[in-house]
Amino acid sequence: MTEPAPRRDGDLVPTGLRASAAWTWRLVVVAGGIYLLLLLLAQFKVLVVPVLVALLLVALIKPLADLGVRRLGLAPALAAVLTILVVLLVIIGLIGLVGQQVATGFPGLQQQSGQGLQDVRTWLANGPLHVTGEQINTWIDQAQQSMSANSSRLVSGALGVASTAADVGSGLFIALFSTFFFLAGGRGIWDFVVGLFPRGARPRVQGAAVRAWATLTAYVRATVIVAAVDAIGIGLGAAILGLPLAVPIAVLVFLGAFVPIVGAFVTGVVAVLVALVSKGFVSALIMLGIVIAVQQLEAHVLQPFLLGRAVEVHPLAVILGIGAGVLIAGIIGALFAVPLVAVGHVVAEYLREQPPEPEHEPGAPPGTPTAETPAEDADEAKAQAGPLADAPVPDRGR
Repeated sequence: MTEPAPRRDGDLVPTGLRASAAWTWRLVVVAGGIYLLLLLLAQFKVLVVPVLVALLLVALIKPLADLGVRRLGLAPALAAVLTILVVLLVIIGLIGLVGQQVATGFPGLQQQSGQGLQDVRTWLANGPLHVTGEQINTWIDQAQQSMSANSSRLVSGALGVASTAADVGSGLFIALFSTFFFLAGGRGIWDFVVGLFPRGARPRVQGAAVRAWATLTAYVRATVIVAAVDAIGIGLGAAILGLPLAVPIAVLVFLGAFVPIVGAFVTGVVAVLVALVSKGFVSALIMLGIVIAVQQLEAHVLQPFLLGRAVEVHPLAVILGIGAGVLIAGIIGALFAVPLVAVGHVVAEYLREQPPEPEHEPGAPPGTPTAETPAEDADEAKAQAGPLADAPVPDRGR
């Protein structure tokens, strides 16, 4: 009689538990790798952040540089220099306008704020809160005492701001140089990056990069349009109400709109506060209505038509991405969270749908129609490619 085969230890563990254990250790390894990568990036944030800013800027202004190369016949380096100079002149002019508006409007705001604060104080006393004058004075005294007790922290914070200013200065130069090299020789840089991957993976890397760049470009341009509409709407509302610092408020809203869903609303609250302390409650309520109306226009018209195609990500994922970015890297994390989520989503979708084999026949450049890639699909991919449409796959041995 044949003896039964001895049972292995794995046979004693249920299949569901084995699968759960396999998934668990793989997820732990992936999470650990992501955590170590974030720590590495945090150590080199002075280098990483300017390069990422340069990528966003290049995605926005590259058509201008391409116009100089194709229409005017300029060398790529000269076109890149002229494009950067135009952008710098626009930024300097905007900073000068904001500075002039602050210099002329702040004294008027300071004079008007006295009456506005008195109106707020009267409303707190006579309104539904019934806050007495003694309570308000007590709060003011407590605030002054807290500032006096934390004077050393304020000094150290000022020193930290000085250190941050030095980092911003160095980061600005890195961003400018990175922008120049991306505009003038981005194709060569990308060829080198693709060449670092194994030969069989290079076509898939190239295809994923083409779609990632198309998504990033569409996102940046759509975000600029949305930010401009928010800034014009809220800035015009502030100007019509006669609020001081209307232009700086518009610029602040424009910058805040680069953080989707949250940024424009938070900066719009600043306009409401300025209206409250300078013009009173009625103007503040009107300003609040303008901010809400602009936000509704953005949410129901601009976002679906402009950002809907660029960022095919659920709004909940956008909110969670922004929250995670704030927790990891503060304001910088909030700025880059949505484009990273959008690009990651597009790359993951592409890699999941594509076979591991090369998409083109041996010796044919990427985008060439094959049996697996019909002509219309190849044309669509090339239309999405933008600056990487004709980029060859480097053939470095590995």
